[in-house]
Parts: sequence; structure tokens; C-alpha cells
Amino acid sequence: MTHTSTLESTLDTTEVELPLGPTGRTRREFPVPPELRAHGPARVIALCNQKGGVGKTTTTVNLGAALATYGRRVLLIDFDPQGALSANLKVETDDVSTIYELLLGSERDPQVAIQQTQIPGLDIIPANIDLSAAEVHLVNEVAREHTLARVLRRVVDRYDVVLIDCQPSLGLLTVNALTAAHGVLIPLACEYFALRGVALLVETIEKVRDRLNPAIELDGIVGTMYDPRTLHSREVLDRVVEAFDSQVLETVISRTVKFPDASVAREPILEYAPEHSAAHAYRQLACELVARGAVA
Repeated sequence: MTHTSTLESTLDTTEVELPLGPTGRTRREFPVPPELRAHGPARVIALCNQKGGVGKTTTTVNLGAALATYGRRVLLIDFDPQGALSANLKVETDDVSTIYELLLGSERDPQVAIQQTQIPGLDIIPANIDLSAAEVHLVNEVAREHTLARVLRRVVDRYDVVLIDCQPSLGLLTVNALTAAHGVLIPLACEYFALRGVALLVETIEKVRDRLNPAIELDGIVGTMYDPRTLHSREVLDRVVEAFDSQVLETVISRTVKFPDASVAREPILEYAPEHSAAHAYRQLACELVARGAVA
């Protein structure tokens, strides 16, 4: 990926200090990540929250698209039986191998299941409703929590980052994702009921670290569906920052009608409305994760 000289000069500047952002800290513009000299092995990040409707899939697809825009090779794993991630990228799941076949071992080569998307550098292993039966099949398997890790081991050398879009539960599939991951990104809708479950999720991550995956880290909590016009959104975000401090990312994703519009068009918002503030927010999220060392 080639950057203009203006873009390259941005890399040498310090972050520009602006007025306070939604998290109560100085708002910063994170610099554009430098190009990578080599690719792989990938860092695996699970996007996880047991509550549905908090922006996991939206964040997975747009963060992946943003990282690909910055020259990273990205593999998305649709790990939700609803298959929303696959649908958002116009990937058909009929008559193709999916993550379900890879988990069960009926398809042993992950390369067969990898589908290219319309965005250069962004690939996906899709899912469909068949994945809902995976937990039943895996429950009697030896080392069942490591099944996804064994699948990903064969493909991580080809990518810089793998993003796993988890289903809204803390069942065996989510535990598989956490066991396979190096880091966890928690999309948190700025609503009271979404806030209640974060402590339980963090406790689950700690249990996985103790029992299954000592290397897993919390890469951050990203506020989504933020509405600065409402006191409720501001109070929820304030409470999250108070509880988790620097683990809350500075980038906040605001609520906008462009997200459902982009979903209907089956495109990332970076493709559907590249100049919109929401597209800029996801580019900033990608830049912030690189700046924090969560992504190469």
C-alpha cells in the first residue's frame, strides 16, 4: 500500500491535542500506521460481549476494513450462527465450507473455507446457522476448548491480524474464541444494561487466562452507540472509564443511521460512506490499536 508524502509526514508528528473527548481525556488524532515490511504471524483478537446488539459485528467488519486499508492482511472469523458478519460482506454461505466444518474436522484445510471480500487484504471464514450445532458436537471432544486454536494455527502465518466475531453468549464457542485469542476487544454500547455484563465478561476472561490461555490480554473496551446528546450515554461512558480507566479506548463510536444503511447495502461504512464521521472513527480505532501495540 502506497501513501502520499503528506500521509508519510503525518507518521513523524506527535499526536495532536484537541479538546476533551467523550472519555473525559484529551481528544487525540492517532497517526496513520506505518507500512509493514513483512506480514505475519497474526495476532488473534476476539471481539466479545455476551450481550447482543452492542456493535460486535459492526466493529469487526469496519475495524477489519480499516486495518486492511492501512496495508494489514486481515482474516475475519464469523463465529456467530446468525452469520451477520458474512452477510455484511456479501459472502454467500450456501454450498461453501464454513467455520463449522473446520471445527468438526469434516474439512481439514482452512484455506478451502477462506473467502476473499470486495476489500483488498480482507478475507473471511464464513458461518451460517449450522454453527449453532457445533457446541453439541464439541462437548465430548478431547480438549474441546482448543478446537478453534488448532484451526487457526494453520493460517496465522499468512495474516497480520485475525478478528473473531463472537456470538452473544459465554458458551463453548466463545470460550474457544478466548482460548485461541491473544487479546480481547469488548464493544460496549453506552447503555446501562450493556454496562452490567462487562464485569462478568472480564471475570470470564480471567478464568480463561488462569485455566486455558495464560497469554490472553484485554486489549481494550470500545464505547459504541454513543449519543452525546443524552445524559444517559455520557453517564454510562463515565462509569466505564471510572471502573476500567486506561483499558477504555479513547476512540468512541457514535450512533448514526449510516450503520443500518451500510448493513442494508452489505458494505462496511468505510466503503459505503468513507467521508462520514463514523468511518473516520473506525479508522481512528485501527490507528489507536496499532499505537497501543495491540496490532502490528
